[in-house]
Formats: sequence, C-alpha cells, structure tokens
Amino acid sequence: MDIWERLCQKAKEQYHPQQVSPFLYAHHVVCALESESGEIFTGFCFESCSGVLDLCAERVAALNMYAASGQTVVRRLIAFRDRPPYGGGSGMPCGACREFFMQLNLQNKDMEIMVDYDTRETVTLKELLPNWWGMERYESRQT
Repeated sequence: MDIWERLCQKAKEQYHPQQVSPFLYAHHVVCALESESGEIFTGFCFESCSGVLDLCAERVAALNMYAASGQTVVRRLIAFRDRPPYGGGSGMPCGACREFFMQLNLQNKDMEIMVDYDTRETVTLKELLPNWWGMERYESRQT
C-alpha cells in the first residue's frame, strides 16, 4: 500500500455528509495530509450559510496537525468529496487553503497535492502559486 492509498483511506473515514443544523453541513469534503514526520492527520469541511464561517477540510487537517504535534510542514495532501481526485481540478484546495499553507510554512511550497488518484498525478503548491505575494516577506526575514 503506497502513501496515497493510506491517505485516501484515512480521508474516506471522515466522509459521511450530515446536516449539523439548519445552517451547517459537514463531512462532505474530506482531507488527509502527511506531515513532515510522516504522521497522517485528517479533516473535514464545515459549510455554513455564511462563507466567513466555513472551515475547509484542508485547513482543518492542518490545524489538527498543528494542535496535536506543533508541526507546520506538509509533505502530501489529498482532498475530495465522494470519490478521490480524478483530474480536471477535482481535489484542488481553494485559494484560501493555498494561501494558508504558504503562510503556515514556506516549506509547504513543495508539498504534493493529489490531482488524479488513479494515475497518481500530483502538483506542488508552488506550481499553483508561482508568483506568491508573500515571498518577499519570507526573504526579508532571512537577511
């Protein structure tokens, strides 16, 4: 079993869509990530009637990683709804999640994101954010 199969299985454990209240829907998007240490952390989406209250599965998984271990570096990530990513943009983190991972740790620019589970096609975060606005701030901290 390769790491992507392990991540996919862990994410699937979180998939059980449910109406939490008349305002909140959860567990309809799931995520599993592999941390720098090799541990796997999961998360699921909380969607509300107000976008600012939404919590994406990817950010929840990252927050679970940080809360449990203090880690901020992600090696690999898979996210999906009812089936693993199948190309065509499925499984891609939203802009807010992309931004969050870059701000969390610059090393996350090299994290692999699953694009197509069957072919094992991945993309890196730096490919999704090639001219990221925050690079200057990271570079100025190092001088």
